[in-house]
Amino acid sequence: MKRIFFTLTLCLGILTAMAADMPKQGFGFQIGYAQPTLRLNSDNTLYPRDSLINITQLHGLKVGVVYDCSYWKGLGSSIGINYTFAAKTTGWQPAGTLTRYPEYRHSYMYHQVEAFVDWQYKFEIAKETYLMLYTGPTIQCGIALYDKKETREDITGLNLHAESTRNRYTDDDPNYILRRVNVTWGVGAGFQYKRYFIRGGYDFGIINPYKNDYYTNSITGERMDRYTRGRFDQWEIKIGAYLLYQ
Repeated sequence: MKRIFFTLTLCLGILTAMAADMPKQGFGFQIGYAQPTLRLNSDNTLYPRDSLINITQLHGLKVGVVYDCSYWKGLGSSIGINYTFAAKTTGWQPAGTLTRYPEYRHSYMYHQVEAFVDWQYKFEIAKETYLMLYTGPTIQCGIALYDKKETREDITGLNLHAESTRNRYTDDDPNYILRRVNVTWGVGAGFQYKRYFIRGGYDFGIINPYKNDYYTNSITGERMDRYTRGRFDQWEIKIGAYLLYQ
């Protein structure tokens, strides 16, 4: 207990000392739109090795807290933690090529938390009014990515039933499972007026999202890495306010 108290006191002292030298800093909240985008290779050998043609775009909400500080003449950083919820239901697709029915569709639901560090530069264009450019890494931790497959026998939907519901982070199929941890690098721009701001940008996934480095053919047992390549990207736009700003 004494060690914990000493550590917290030390951290508070360091933050206080840092705050004394910072001309501008603020702590607040943000909320906005997020579009997580999973880009994966096709398992069809007709396509090039790195053609990420299987794209799943989800749409959702991002909320979080942010700490913003300026170090020197507009140079600074923005640090925070976000939670993202996103979902999507695809259109109906025929299961075969000769007949329309049965049809199938996928419903996705995504939960994720992330910690980000953006290095930024603010241009003051008027009193307490800024334009900003930023770039930096984000570490994401996937909580769940549910993939529910449904089929129907006719257009009425009376024979609608779920074939499977998978969590892409815990699925039993090693060819299907994804890593919980994803690392991205983002670029973006923003606008700030007094305590209020809007920021938007794109995060590029920089690690392979597959947990298994090789695809294993269930019939031949052959291991091939061409089928386990991709990126987990993200569009985002956020608005927010600093509750404490000086």
